[in-house]
Amino acid sequence: MLATIIGNTPPTMLHERHYTRETANEVIPLVRATVRRLQDAKRLLQDQGFDSGFATLAEVTGGAWAGRLRARAAVTASLGFEQLEALDLLVRDLEAGLIDFPALRDGREVYLSWQVDEPEIGHWHAAETGYPGRLPLDPWL
Repeated sequence: MLATIIGNTPPTMLHERHYTRETANEVIPLVRATVRRLQDAKRLLQDQGFDSGFATLAEVTGGAWAGRLRARAAVTASLGFEQLEALDLLVRDLEAGLIDFPALRDGREVYLSWQVDEPEIGHWHAAETGYPGRLPLDPWL
């Protein structure tokens, strides 16, 4: 009886939300804009010489003013990542604009794979393969 119970146990899901091609494509404009803002903020912070040592110094000294540009970029980055997290999306590579949307295929979690310059969702991959295992979505339909 225990084997029957264990055998019928549904697989553990890592994500609460799962997207279909259609529901992912609906949020692409929002995700694209957010990723572009994150990329711009990252470039600005890098150009301004921001590093993790700044955050440590601010903690030790009780705070510091990084300047308006860096402060705005830091807030933009924080809010952007929060927005993507609220959508249950995974940022795989910010520089490349690579985002994964959790999805289900045959009862198991997989990822719809999208890059910021792509017009819509066109690829997927298994959780264990990542981007190198990216496959066209069409055969899945």
